[in-house]
Amino acid sequence: MKTYLHVIGLILSFLILGCKQDKKAENPETVLDISANLEEELYRPNYHFTPKANWMNDPNGMFYYNGVYHLYFQYYPDGNVWGPMHWGHAKSKDLISWEEQPIAIYPDSIGLIFSGSAVVDKNNTSGFGKDGKTPIVAMYTYHNMDGEKAKRLDFQTQAIAYSLDEGQTFEKYTQNPVIKNPGIKDFRDPKVIWDTAREQWVMVLAAGQKIMFYSSKNLKDWKLISEFGDGVGAHGGVWECPDLFPMTIEGTNEQKWVLIVSINPGGPNGGSATQYFLGDFDGKTFKLDATFTKQLKEHNAVWLDYGRDNYAGVTWSNIPEADGRKLFIGWMSNWDYARDVPTETWRSTMTIARELKLKKLDDGYQLVSMPVSELDKYTSKTIRIDSLKVDQNKVIVSSNDVNLSKLRVKLEMNNLKDKKYTFLFQNKQGDRLSFGIDNKEKYYFLDRTKSGLVKFSEKFAPNISKVLRDNIAKDITIEVLMDKTSIEVFFNEGETVITELFFPNKPFETLSIQTSDETLLVENIKVEEFQFN
Repeated sequence: MKTYLHVIGLILSFLILGCKQDKKAENPETVLDISANLEEELYRPNYHFTPKANWMNDPNGMFYYNGVYHLYFQYYPDGNVWGPMHWGHAKSKDLISWEEQPIAIYPDSIGLIFSGSAVVDKNNTSGFGKDGKTPIVAMYTYHNMDGEKAKRLDFQTQAIAYSLDEGQTFEKYTQNPVIKNPGIKDFRDPKVIWDTAREQWVMVLAAGQKIMFYSSKNLKDWKLISEFGDGVGAHGGVWECPDLFPMTIEGTNEQKWVLIVSINPGGPNGGSATQYFLGDFDGKTFKLDATFTKQLKEHNAVWLDYGRDNYAGVTWSNIPEADGRKLFIGWMSNWDYARDVPTETWRSTMTIARELKLKKLDDGYQLVSMPVSELDKYTSKTIRIDSLKVDQNKVIVSSNDVNLSKLRVKLEMNNLKDKKYTFLFQNKQGDRLSFGIDNKEKYYFLDRTKSGLVKFSEKFAPNISKVLRDNIAKDITIEVLMDKTSIEVFFNEGETVITELFFPNKPFETLSIQTSDETLLVENIKVEEFQFN
């Protein structure tokens, strides 16, 4: 009876949502279509991680151990909007197929369990290891609601917990918190790394609009060693979810340190987004690279992703040296509307797991990101087109050929002119999702303003997302990942990335390209449909 009432509730909610949001829809069948399909069929992603039920936000505590990737996340198990935070947990052997696990860390009398990280303490520096078992040590922010309500400044502190069963369950340290609050309102999101050169643990912590650096030998006793952030980068909102790691520049032996910092609001296209800084770290102080400093002066901020739905992302720890990859995942949403998106059973999705690489280009450095190679093994159908002549409007692929809701498309375009090039997903209901490059006005773009349900929040699709370019793009490569409710567009091997959600009334039926460039050839087109069990 409970299940029956739940289904009836979903139908009513979609009917209400459709009536509220789409009174002016072009097609009167819109509301009926949504109520008939329900959210599981229409909106639950095919290959991006979502919790089975209820609210999720930031990825937390990610580590790799004994062949398994662990993903923890901010989770509220009793509702589909933000609530008292726990650490949810999922595991995967390939970063694509995830198995949700029991909740890993629960709130207690000290506070809620906010974001943080986890490390594999191989040398048992913490002393938590027993009987030859390697401890997994998580560090997280305690958020005391009573302190916040009382308007104290010290309601966020840092704490640790350890696991002796490879991250399945955690025991909280009896002497928590290990870092008390010095009187800073926003004091959170510890990310811990092992500094091999100095044989110490280093932790970066978001504090208002700066990053505080701490060091430790045992993960229990921490010392403040430096601060970073005054007067550099974007400061339109609170700094959150930092990450710090060294990277070798592609094709060289030169190493730089990368500092990732999420910000909310203040993103390049509104709301939440993630910026990064490049420099050197001597074990105490992070110093900006001179070339990167020039980039900051020119652009004010350098962004990891220019879309509206890649936030709070961090990297996995303990990736084997033989692998050598820097692996990243982000929360695929935006605080502007995360609580309002039109799903009821669950809310929020993670981006595809991505590999980060550091490149040095003519005009500076670029932290690029591309989907992990593990996605390749899920390809079930491939269509190749060597060359496609475009005459104003040309269909590349349709739902008669492949399922457009679990798709990857790769292509190249060369000798581009001072024209606009638009790739368009659409259906018979009039939903349209487009992306491409406008060489006349010099910007990449993604347009979800008519992609289906958009009026559930006035901040969801008020305008087109754009990435300004310094010059005309002559030659570009594009890789696109499409899932039921998300698109991730990677221009030029991930040098520019746009990630955004959308909620169509029905699945898209065609992908086409539109341009007034009568000489355009789209080349080396590869369309892949994925299959997941």
